[in-house]
Amino acid sequence: MVSHGCACKPCQTDNGFHLLTRRKYAITNMREYELEQLLATALAAAKAARETILSYYDGSFDVEIKADATPVTVADREAERIIRKTINGAYPEHGIFGEEYGGKDGDREFLWLVDPIDGTKSFVKRYGMFSTQIALMHKGELVLGVSCAPAMDELAWAYRGHGAHNADGTLHVSEVESIEDASISTGNIQGLASSPRWGALGDILAKANRTRGYGDYYHYHRLAAGQLDAVIESDVNILDIAALYVIVTEAGGVFTDLEGKPPGLDTRSVLAAAPALHTRLLHILETS
Repeated sequence: MVSHGCACKPCQTDNGFHLLTRRKYAITNMREYELEQLLATALAAAKAARETILSYYDGSFDVEIKADATPVTVADREAERIIRKTINGAYPEHGIFGEEYGGKDGDREFLWLVDPIDGTKSFVKRYGMFSTQIALMHKGELVLGVSCAPAMDELAWAYRGHGAHNADGTLHVSEVESIEDASISTGNIQGLASSPRWGALGDILAKANRTRGYGDYYHYHRLAAGQLDAVIESDVNILDIAALYVIVTEAGGVFTDLEGKPPGLDTRSVLAAAPALHTRLLHILETS
């Protein structure tokens, strides 16, 4: 079998990338064809990064602390270099904005957003709640996302207008409408804890059917699969969430910041949920 994308389990079976390439629809315009090729490149980049990341995860590495007090390892840097090499080889005219090497290239028509290891603290502590995030922005709109969790052997991907997918097939958010029936996960919430919305979050969680704090990529994958109903975070950056935004929205969810605005390069918070539930949660947060 020829491998087209990430080496995670989904790409080693006919339920993975091959599901997408064998879908029985006609390519009606160049834009759709281009998106398929762009997705293949993103998956190939994730596969190559995965192999490097796991080689360090199963071995040894030093940890440095960056100026923003977050950790970084050789695995982060090498994985980003591999992703950049893969993208540049296919699309040298595209811009790349990465976690470790910066470079927004905001004037480019196509801008790739790359976090080679989102969840480096998890990586350093050797538990598997980390992922590689690769997204593509076209003229300011997020149009493609790949989220690969090497240690958890999990992959999700989406591109605009063609749904979200994982190893089991097409993803769909839940149809939960009420907070009382909802399972809600919070991630990074330090900023929310010191804001006027803290009381509103307490009201929401007190009403929820179930609360969790999965964090990182994991709760967005569960949201897209209908296994969670909402995710709330206040301390993120666009590289953490760009690919996940495409995946969740293509699965039928609504994904904004805590003010109800769509994600952009300066986004720092998230409210993502099933559509009717998102409306209710946003109303409570806006009126706090």
